[in-house]
Amino acid sequence: MEEKEIELTPEQKDAVITFAKTQKSALDPMTPRQIVTELDKYIIGQDAAKKAVAIALRNRWRRQQVLSDLRDEIMPNNIILIGPTGVGKTEIARRLAKLTGAPFVKVEATKFTEVGYVGRDVESMIRDLIERSVNMVRDEQTESKLEEAKIAAENRIIDILIPPVVKGPSFDTATDTELEENSRTREKFRKMLRDGKLDDKTIELDVQVDSVPSMQILGPIGMDEMGMNLQDIFGNIMPKKHKKRKMKISDARIFMEKEEAEKLIDMEAVVKEAVARTENTGIVFVDEIDKIASRGGASGSGPEVSREGVQRDLLPIVEGTNVNTRYGPVKTDHILFIASGAFHVSKPSDLIPELQGRFPIRVELKSLTEEDFIKILTFPENALIKQYTALMQSEGITLTFEQSAIEEIARTAAFVNQEITNIGARRLHTILTTLLEEHLFNAPDNIESNVITIDDITVKARLDDIVKNNDLSKFIL
Repeated sequence: MEEKEIELTPEQKDAVITFAKTQKSALDPMTPRQIVTELDKYIIGQDAAKKAVAIALRNRWRRQQVLSDLRDEIMPNNIILIGPTGVGKTEIARRLAKLTGAPFVKVEATKFTEVGYVGRDVESMIRDLIERSVNMVRDEQTESKLEEAKIAAENRIIDILIPPVVKGPSFDTATDTELEENSRTREKFRKMLRDGKLDDKTIELDVQVDSVPSMQILGPIGMDEMGMNLQDIFGNIMPKKHKKRKMKISDARIFMEKEEAEKLIDMEAVVKEAVARTENTGIVFVDEIDKIASRGGASGSGPEVSREGVQRDLLPIVEGTNVNTRYGPVKTDHILFIASGAFHVSKPSDLIPELQGRFPIRVELKSLTEEDFIKILTFPENALIKQYTALMQSEGITLTFEQSAIEEIARTAAFVNQEITNIGARRLHTILTTLLEEHLFNAPDNIESNVITIDDITVKARLDDIVKNNDLSKFIL
């Protein structure tokens, strides 16, 4: 018997391709080269840093493929990114969070205090990470249950608009004709609801309100966690309060869909998956780690002791320990830690030796040159010139920059960084805002032309006096 080739419709072909891509992305995560390519879209230069983080991310996946007991022995290679401000350290962290799809949290090292002092303890970074992971998994579960939730919300709205007619247990409360008529009316309203014809109609809902006020406890280690646990306990004990609330059907639908989706989610499974993701793929980015290093190896009392205390509290977290959270203990052995710092005053060797050893990969980021500034202004997908062009376009004004203007802006940024303080690419924000100040102010009033062209003469006329006046440039640029 001759086999016939099955022909798929264009829609079916698209569905097959989409499914294949989904399966491939789930089974075959990004390679180091692909990660670097994605980072190149937003970050100029810094190839060594991009390569280091790309390898570290790929190693997370490689470890998961190891089937023997050796898997538990493979520890992440934590990284320290060293470089002046404004060269891309934090931007690398921001882009990694979007690329990985893994639980990710960015923290400031200066926000933590050592054990016994009022403030945040270092363990709170892991609690933040598990919270992020739980929210991520919950959102995924909500997305998968969205169709069921939409139907349930739709039924609730129809029940409010046209209550169903039912037969009582001992005698008929409605005839078959009335039941059929009620069913037809409900289906008619269901069609109107799906077509959006009822969106502006107002209905009254029973809305659950929080009967326990939010609380925050500041104190020694773990008190912030204790505050959350107390809120959970009292929230379960106190009776749930409801109040009547009127809203449009378009708003009520969104509200009910969210409620129905939450009912369909298995929170035990969510927490289990979230803990597993946190322990195996979690990433913590610790910014400004140089601020907790002892300055020039100094030791003694006061701030230096406090900085060293935070380092010693951080050490077991990075080495691997169990941190108690509201979702149970979380192991930190295989969480990837990426630290960054300018190290202007201190240097990496001023960190305590034990902590240095837990960050074996060190990458130095280079200062940005005039050529780098030209690329930063034009090449990335979120380039500053593209941003300002889009902002002016919202007012109906076409803003264009000639190449000579871009080169002059880059030259000015490099000069001011060299003469005053090197703040890297952040200097471009200041210069562009100063350059375009009058245009941004006048745009809504249509005082100027609908087409604005910036050339090198315009840039020099606006910025030269400020750049040459050293005292003035310190305040403005």
